[in-house]
Amino acid sequence: MRIILTFLLSILLLEPAHSRQSSDSLLAVLKSEILKKAQYDQIKEAELKRLKQSLAAVPQKDISFRYTVLVKLIDAYKDYSFDSAHVYTNELVKLSNLLREPLKEYESKIRLGSLQLSWGMHKEAFDCIAQVNSRMLPDTTRLRFYEFKARAFHDLANYNTHRFYSPASRSTFIKTLDSVVLLSKAGSYERYKYTGQLYSITNQKKKAADVLKQLLNRKDLSIHQRAMVAHDLSYLVPDAEKDRLLLTAAIADIRTATKQTLAIFRLGNSFLDRGELGDAELLLTEAMAQAAFFGNEIQKKTIATTLTRLAAEKLIRSENEKIDTLVILISIVTLALIGIAIISYIVYKRLKKVKIREAAVREKYRHLDEMNKRLLEDAYIKEEYLGHFFHLISGYISILEKVKRNTEHRLKTENYEGLMQLTKEIDIKKERENLFYTFDTIFLKLFPNFIYAFNALLKPEDQIWPKNREILNTNLRIFALMRLGIKDTQTIANILETTVSTVYTYRNRIKSKAIVQGNAFDQEIMNIKFVDIS
Repeated sequence: MRIILTFLLSILLLEPAHSRQSSDSLLAVLKSEILKKAQYDQIKEAELKRLKQSLAAVPQKDISFRYTVLVKLIDAYKDYSFDSAHVYTNELVKLSNLLREPLKEYESKIRLGSLQLSWGMHKEAFDCIAQVNSRMLPDTTRLRFYEFKARAFHDLANYNTHRFYSPASRSTFIKTLDSVVLLSKAGSYERYKYTGQLYSITNQKKKAADVLKQLLNRKDLSIHQRAMVAHDLSYLVPDAEKDRLLLTAAIADIRTATKQTLAIFRLGNSFLDRGELGDAELLLTEAMAQAAFFGNEIQKKTIATTLTRLAAEKLIRSENEKIDTLVILISIVTLALIGIAIISYIVYKRLKKVKIREAAVREKYRHLDEMNKRLLEDAYIKEEYLGHFFHLISGYISILEKVKRNTEHRLKTENYEGLMQLTKEIDIKKERENLFYTFDTIFLKLFPNFIYAFNALLKPEDQIWPKNREILNTNLRIFALMRLGIKDTQTIANILETTVSTVYTYRNRIKSKAIVQGNAFDQEIMNIKFVDIS
C-alpha cells in the first residue's frame, strides 16, 4: 500500500513539473520566432506582391477573373493589414455590382462585414448583415454568412451586457451558431470548431474541450487553423495547459505572419498576472506591434492599458527592491554602529527635553508679548475714552448745575411756564448724537482702518459704508464695540440705546453675508489692527 501511495504521489508531483518544462520550451521557441518574424513577414510580402502582380495582369474588362484574383488577395491580407484588406474588399464590392450577380454581391458584402467586425466597426457590420438575404444563398455561402452573423451577435452580447438586451443577442448568437453547425459537413474543420463553440456558449465546457482536443489532434489542419483551435481551447482548460496552448497559437501566428491575433496578448497578460514581468513585457510589446501593424485601434488601446499596468508593476517591484537593499544596508550600519546609536539616542533625548523647554519658554514669551500688547491697547483705549468721557461728563455736570439753579429759581418764583421752557431746551436726541459722534471719533482714531477692514470681510454688494455726515452707523458701531471687547448683546443694546433683538438681528444678518462664516468672522473683527502706539 505504501509503495502504491508513493507511486501516485510521484506522478502528481511530476505532472506539473513536466507541464511547466513543456511551457518553458515553447516559450523559448516563441522568443526565437519573434526574433525571426521579419523573415516570415518577407515571405508574406512576397506572396502579396505575387498576387498584386497577378491582379495587375488581368485586363480591366475581365471582371469575373479580376474578382477571383481579388478574393485571393483579400484572403491573404485579411489577418495581415486591415487598411489594405478594406481597400481591396471595397473594390470587390464594386466589381460584384458590375457583374450583376446577386451571389457575388452577397459574398462581397459578407467579406466586407467580416473584415469590419474584426476591427470593431459593429454598425457597419450589422448594415452588411441587413443587406444579405440568406435564403438566396447556396449552403457554402450561407455557412460563411452564418459564421459572420454569429460572430457579430457574440460581440454584441459581450459589448452590451444590459440585462434587457444581452440575452436577446446571446439567443440569436446561439441560434445562428446552431445553423452553422448544421450547414457544415460532418467531420469537417468547421463542424468540430463550431460544435465546440456551441457547447462552450451553452456551458457544456467539458464537451467543448473534448471536441476541440479531437480537432487539434488532427493532422490535416493548416498552421493558421491549428492556432485558432489552440486559442479557442485555451479558454476551457486549466492555467498550466492554457499557457501551452497560447504559446502554440502565438508561435503559429508569428510563422504565418498573422497580425490580427489575441493569443500573444493573452499570453502576456497571463505572465503579468503571475509577476513574470520580463517575459510579460516582451510579449505585450510584440502584441502592440502586431495590433499597430494590422491597424486595430481598439486592440491597441486595450494593450496600452495593460502596458500601463505593467509599467506600474515594474515601478513597484523596482521600489521594493530598493527598499529591500536599503533595509539590508541600514541593518548592517545599525549593527556596526550600535554604540554610537545609544549615545545618539541619549543626546537626542536630552536635546528633545531642551527643545521642549525652549518651546515652552518661547510659547510663554509669545503669550506674555500678546498680553502686553493687549494691556497696552486696553490702557490706551481707556486713556482715550476716559479723558474724553471725563470731559463730556464734566460738561454734563455743568449743564445739570445750571439746570438745577434755574429750576430752583423758577420754583421759588412759581414760574412754571419757565420750567416747561427749561425742559424743552434739553434736546435728548442731540445729546445722544453728540455721544455717538464722540464715540465714533475716538474709535476711528484708535482703529483708523476699521471701516475698510470690516468691509473687506463682505462681498462688494453687501458692504456697509457710512452715509454723508456719518462717521459710523449702527451696524458698524455694533462691531466696533465687539472690537473693543464688548461681546455681551445686552450691554451693546444698552450702550446703543436699542433692543437686544435688534442688535442680534443686525449682527446675524451681516455675519450671514460675510466671506468667512461663524466664529471665523468674529476672530477677523478682533484681528483688525490697532493704531501703532509704539
